[in-house]
Amino acid sequence: MKQYIFILFTFLFTITTQAQEIEWLTWSEAIEKVNTDKNPKKLFVDVYTDWCGWCKKMDKDTFNNPKVAKYMQENFYMIKMDAEGKEAIVYKNKTFKYIPQGNRGYHELAAALLQGKLSFPTVIFLNENEEILSPVPGYQKPDGFLMIAKYFGDDIYKDKSWKEYDDSNKS
Repeated sequence: MKQYIFILFTFLFTITTQAQEIEWLTWSEAIEKVNTDKNPKKLFVDVYTDWCGWCKKMDKDTFNNPKVAKYMQENFYMIKMDAEGKEAIVYKNKTFKYIPQGNRGYHELAAALLQGKLSFPTVIFLNENEEILSPVPGYQKPDGFLMIAKYFGDDIYKDKSWKEYDDSNKS
């Protein structure tokens, strides 16, 4: 009997943890989904670098948080973008490439999405038409991040300023 209970708990734990993982897409995979799904989601881009400690902390603490992962997976196509990636990416009929610079370089699309402010981590929210809603720079803890994600994911930004939304959540 104990063996059956152990197997049941192991099975339930596996299902629960798998349901909370984010499916990260490439830029092209996410754009294809936006263009082919009947009810496309918004886009979310996590711009990171391999050497960024805060990027790794945000992956571990924020994106792996079950509430964050569930909400993001339900409301956004999730894209991981290496700001120093070397693969060319097409966005809005323009090809963006890697630009070598000193010991490191940068990807033109990362620079465009971050509006020239190469600060990591930075996340970007885009609507279903691939239009930038807002970049959000810096490390975000799970609760604060979820509040920001809901502002864009639930279309609150269409009716309320960030200040109004933020103030209403403090009271």
